[in-house]
Amino acid sequence: MRIIQAFKLAWQSILGSKMRSFLTMLGMIIGVGSVITLLGLMQGATNYLIDTFSEMGTNTLSVSVTNTDTRNVDVDEMYQLAEDNSKIFEGVTPSVSSKYTVKYESTSLSTSVKGVGEDYLTLNSLTLSSGRFISYADIKNRYNACVIGSYIVQELCGGSVSLGDTIRINGDIYKIVGVQQEQAGSEANSTDDCIYISYSNATRLAGSSDISSYTFITKDPEYVTVAETILDNYLYNVFKNEELYTISTSAELLDTINSITTILSSVLGGIAGISLLVAGVGIMNIMLVSVVERTKEIGIRKALGAKRSDIMWQFVIEAASISMLGGLIGIIIGYVATGSIGNIVGVEAAPTTNSIILAFGVSAAIGIGFGYMPASKASKLNPIDALRNE
Repeated sequence: MRIIQAFKLAWQSILGSKMRSFLTMLGMIIGVGSVITLLGLMQGATNYLIDTFSEMGTNTLSVSVTNTDTRNVDVDEMYQLAEDNSKIFEGVTPSVSSKYTVKYESTSLSTSVKGVGEDYLTLNSLTLSSGRFISYADIKNRYNACVIGSYIVQELCGGSVSLGDTIRINGDIYKIVGVQQEQAGSEANSTDDCIYISYSNATRLAGSSDISSYTFITKDPEYVTVAETILDNYLYNVFKNEELYTISTSAELLDTINSITTILSSVLGGIAGISLLVAGVGIMNIMLVSVVERTKEIGIRKALGAKRSDIMWQFVIEAASISMLGGLIGIIIGYVATGSIGNIVGVEAAPTTNSIILAFGVSAAIGIGFGYMPASKASKLNPIDALRNE
């Protein structure tokens, strides 16, 4: 029997029992849609994290130290280390972050306030739309100056602010000396959601003079490995214990993110894939029922000269058609769901080509695989016994 004829018979059977065919392929629709949606959202989340960390620059090293009474490093020592290795390091800035209630006139907002050095703006390639950044004089004299992002301007200051206006951070009055240029659409938790003050004032707000975080910037991304070695040797000589300090690079963070998201994608894909197996069992069950219902038809076809391979092809193609049709509908639903859910959660997500090919390929394979047993049973029927069946 020709393949085209087998497909025609398959479609006739599917259209002859529309509701049963739809319910049979429903599991495949859900399975394929779930696989595509979950993998698409996971890839979108991965891209978002990678873009976020990439903004830090590939020449960035983050250092965290745990100072003790006998072994510690201070800000001046870290600045001196960067200066002594000026061929490698572009600079260094301390970082002291904490969350405070910030108030402007009658409006208040709970947000993160970061204490930084005077070189933070340049080292992180940021720009201001107006005013100036934190200066060395602000740090030395503990002057209450602050620089705010566009999100703070919108949410706290009602969309308009002037240099010289004041805000209260944890009750202390700070003068706005600069406004950072919009970077990320003035969204919450973005680079626009920021308030910068001097690290000397940040330690005072935190009630501690101890600074535990520093960000080093190298002159070139190629120097990151050398810079990491320099920092490791210096800190080990100070602390004599590797557990008292950590050094991390943007490249290491990106590798870690990729590893974690790859594992999560595999797990989520496997969980969604279980529904494809369940759908395959459903297809096999319906095809077995179909063989029983069409026993007489099979007998007539065999009596008219149909070969065993013809009968087998008919039922295998019918099972594959149901499975692939469900897969195609699942791909459409998964494509729409990925974009819609991505917009809701704020992630730019789209189905990946690999997930579409994988889901459709698996759906076709399941249709053929689970349709084989009913097809084999149909092809082995004795034509005389089949004709007697009522």
